[in-house]
Amino acid sequence: MHTPNSHHPPSLTQLTKATGISLIIATAILVAAVLPAEFGIDPTGIGKTLGFTKMKTPVTEAASVIAPVAPLVTLPDPVVAAPVAPTQTVTVTKSAVPFRSDEISLTLKPTEGTEVKATMRKGEQFVFSWEVEGGKVNFDMHGEPPNAGSDFTSYWKGKEQVRAQGTFVAPFDGTHGWFWRNRGDKPVTVKVKVSGFYEKISKQ
Repeated sequence: MHTPNSHHPPSLTQLTKATGISLIIATAILVAAVLPAEFGIDPTGIGKTLGFTKMKTPVTEAASVIAPVAPLVTLPDPVVAAPVAPTQTVTVTKSAVPFRSDEISLTLKPTEGTEVKATMRKGEQFVFSWEVEGGKVNFDMHGEPPNAGSDFTSYWKGKEQVRAQGTFVAPFDGTHGWFWRNRGDKPVTVKVKVSGFYEKISKQ
């Protein structure tokens, strides 16, 4: 035999009262536990007393600082360099004149001058060195084409020198060399060494 339920449903007043109590309890838990534990907010001090504030996850300084946003920079269009033509370097110079070496020694009295010249074709070259014993000289390294008469082209001049050395390339067909003059009061000796491509070299 079914026995009807003797419990009556709660009235509206009872429901309202129960709901209010639930809200009060939830608010108390939020203020006393959740806010201190999750956000470090403890308005009542209960969270600190119960140790909930220690449960807050620390936020690192680096994470809490908002990095400044760099301004946008408009980059110029890339510059394309124009192709550069390769520079030709002359590494070999051919010569139809045989290689030769010569040494010449000459003595100059006070105020006396003389010269040594090599006969060369345009583009031929030699290396040279000369030095003076017993004093100093004035010199003029120069050249002239065939049948030039008194006209000549100077390449290098110096006064009161005791030595010189270098490389020479003939700018034209003709004779090329040095003129020395002893401006001292004693005799001097000039010793010349030449090696390269020339037809002959001699005292003029």
